[in-house]
Amino acid sequence: MSVRTNRTHSVADRPNLYDEITGKIITELEAGHFPWVQPWGTAVATTSAALPKNASTHRAYSGINVLILWGAVAERGFPTHSWVTYRQAVKLGGNVRRGERGTTVVYADRFVPDHEKKRARETGENAQAMPFLKRFTVFNIEQCEGLPDEVAALSPPPPASLVEPRVEALIKATGIDFRIGGHSAFYMPPYDYVQVPPPQAFFEPIDWHRTALHELGHATGHSSRLARDLSGSFGSRKYAFEELVAEINAAFCCAALGIVPTVRHSDYVGSWLEVLRKDSRAIVRAASRASRAAEWLLGYLPEEVDASIDLGAGNERRAA
Repeated sequence: MSVRTNRTHSVADRPNLYDEITGKIITELEAGHFPWVQPWGTAVATTSAALPKNASTHRAYSGINVLILWGAVAERGFPTHSWVTYRQAVKLGGNVRRGERGTTVVYADRFVPDHEKKRARETGENAQAMPFLKRFTVFNIEQCEGLPDEVAALSPPPPASLVEPRVEALIKATGIDFRIGGHSAFYMPPYDYVQVPPPQAFFEPIDWHRTALHELGHATGHSSRLARDLSGSFGSRKYAFEELVAEINAAFCCAALGIVPTVRHSDYVGSWLEVLRKDSRAIVRAASRASRAAEWLLGYLPEEVDASIDLGAGNERRAA
């Protein structure tokens, strides 16, 4: 197969792209795989937990692009989370090897169609913008050759000794009321506090940190922070959507902090599937909100331990 160049598709392709992304996520969930934690469970051993980044701009990808690129690493066994477009590889002095197949990432934006502009002029109302996605093709640097040594070099995983202190420092810095105790983990919106059982209650102590970050993700939705809709009752689509946001947020935070937990919130898979099957845009929205939640949390990481973390912009506007 020949190398695919970096290009966008027409307006007619836009709805299909949402369906395509959602279909892949649904297939993974139905197979028992979690796209937001899979890469360090099935990829080659040299791949550490990390957020994918652009090797040319050094920006971290965000939102749905993180899930897309993690999936590519898991499926194809790449040893790195660094990516470039075809043009960026050439600009860096290298090139994409002949026959390599790229990975599609997306750029999210909004536009006002002509019929909506006309309606707004006739009624005097504000024109309503419509969301859309554009496609871009990127290549893992493992698919390239001739790149400078500083681009092609693999980043070593962070020392294990830094993991727990980082999370503890983060929890304290956010100022969120965080309580340790009891037999269940939850966030209580009316009283704005998080409660998580002690680490020794978990089969693997490292999993405590993922659970803590999941519940802190819920807390970012409080009206005094990111103001998400937390009104969904247990079993509702709103509740399932918020659980999806918190779960992906925890995965993003874990990757940024170098944590490799094994816990899975499998109890929610059925409700997640229901949400995704009824709304093909839900996973894109959930991943975008999860990026904003993770960015909010990681923004409180003390300066002395956050030098290696870059989550990106919280959306897909800088996809490539």
